[in-house]
Amino acid sequence: MFDSFLDKVGNTPMISITMKGLENINLYSKLEFYNPTGSVKDRAASYILNKLLKSGEINKDTLIIESTSGNFGIALSSYCRKLGLKFCAVIDPNITSVNETIINNLCDNIEKVTEPDKNGGYLLSRLKRVKEVQERVPNSYWVNQYANPYNAEAYYNTLGSEICEAVKDLDYIFIGVSSGGTISGLSRKIKDTYPNTKVIAVDVEGSVIFGGPAKKRYIPGMGSSIVPEILKQAIIDEVIMVKEADTVNMCHRLLRECLILAGGSSGTVLSAVNRYFEGKSFDKKPNVVILFPDRGDRYVTTLYNREWCDKYIYKTVAI
Repeated sequence: MFDSFLDKVGNTPMISITMKGLENINLYSKLEFYNPTGSVKDRAASYILNKLLKSGEINKDTLIIESTSGNFGIALSSYCRKLGLKFCAVIDPNITSVNETIINNLCDNIEKVTEPDKNGGYLLSRLKRVKEVQERVPNSYWVNQYANPYNAEAYYNTLGSEICEAVKDLDYIFIGVSSGGTISGLSRKIKDTYPNTKVIAVDVEGSVIFGGPAKKRYIPGMGSSIVPEILKQAIIDEVIMVKEADTVNMCHRLLRECLILAGGSSGTVLSAVNRYFEGKSFDKKPNVVILFPDRGDRYVTTLYNREWCDKYIYKTVAI
């Protein structure tokens, strides 16, 4: 029995994934969309806010600020409301209508930037607005998921521990990268427990995190137009880049073959796994872990919408 719905953070299910072409590995997925607000970001939001309150770094009058494209904004909006904290979400036009509607219903203070940054996206514009809000409000705290060490700490102590307890002799873990907190904390916990485990970072084409050229990306939740400072803490063995078309195709395949309606980053990582192990043989099947960070119902107007996919991903319709 829990006092609040939001108290049920973590201890998400892990399941075995069976798909055609991946019979040569033991593939396990941690279903992070079972967290209360529907994503892995619940872990960081709950952990960071409670740690800040306990340490005295913030108080009940502090305005919490964060730049967000969706899941973290939803999680912070929810946990701030639960804890009686004020929250300002800085968003941009690329946010999905579903995520914006949810945040609008949870958050009383929203700043929406409309001017693209020098890279053609909005992240740098959002970060500029965050700093402007900080200057206006003296008692404010920018969560800054791209650099806050508490972000990585949250995943080290929660998700990392759960995976290490669930899967013994872990050979590979594939982790999608965006703001960098998940892979930074999780990779260090995995390496502390299983030093020989290979940590594979997965990113999307158009993201600059690992030095690739910036270009327009359409699916939120993966990649970035900046290199997250927190990524310096991560321990990464290899990097795989995935096309957004492969992300969409794998999400649809995951739904048809496994009956799992998952978000874009899930399809991205699963696509990387499929490519990495295709045609390889092993004397003993390796144990491979992936995350499904969020659920797919928030993507019904985008990557699960055929017209949207034809227009933006497959480019069969003029934009």
